[in-house]
Amino acid sequence: MKQHFANLIDEEETAIDMTPMLDVVFIMLIFFIVTASFVKEAGIDVNRPEASTAVQKDRANILVAISDTGEIWINKRQVDARAVQANIERLYAENPQGSVVIQADKKATTETLIKVMDAARAAGVFDVSIATQED
Repeated sequence: MKQHFANLIDEEETAIDMTPMLDVVFIMLIFFIVTASFVKEAGIDVNRPEASTAVQKDRANILVAISDTGEIWINKRQVDARAVQANIERLYAENPQGSVVIQADKKATTETLIKVMDAARAAGVFDVSIATQED
């Protein structure tokens, strides 16, 4: 009987408690989710014009795409030109450090591009860039 009791104590001492490790993993997961900066995709692929002075832009969180037919896309959905300002205001409120990058197709009209730029500035975002391809 004494020997049986000793085996039971050895089994309890050799058990590994996984709870602290799981706590650390979940805390790290929460940390990375909270600190991640999410990029809002425009929703369509555009044929961007080429520029030899193109510069890589960091923290471009609000992407607006203008198709060759003049359609405006924000966050993977088509948006009317009158609703661009409200959409940019909402996305800018979610991430005030972000900037607006307009991905205009080569064949998009300048009028549509100017409307989107004006809507971004009216929404309070003055860091507006136009996406290009390098030569």
